[in-house]
Amino acid sequence: MALSREDVDHIALLARLHLSDEEKERYRRQLSDILAHVDKLKELDTAAVQPMSSVAVPQSRLRPDEPSPAMPRADLLGNAPDTAAEQFRVPPVLDGGP
Repeated sequence: MALSREDVDHIALLARLHLSDEEKERYRRQLSDILAHVDKLKELDTAAVQPMSSVAVPQSRLRPDEPSPAMPRADLLGNAPDTAAEQFRVPPVLDGGP
């Protein structure tokens, strides 16, 4: 499908583009080539092709969620900067401080 110069002018108006005469001619050729390619794709028989959302094979990057023994509390709290009563101690968030 070949676009006319008026078609490109109309598209440029809708897109609020200010194009020079050379740009209009270049875009007319490029858009015509794109539309010709789409017309060629329309000729393909896709009746037996299942619709899909992606051509990539879906893969889960997450490990399986399997229960495992808990880490010892002493190891967990060993790297904490401050602890109290075997819990992490953090500065207050809502009031002015400790």
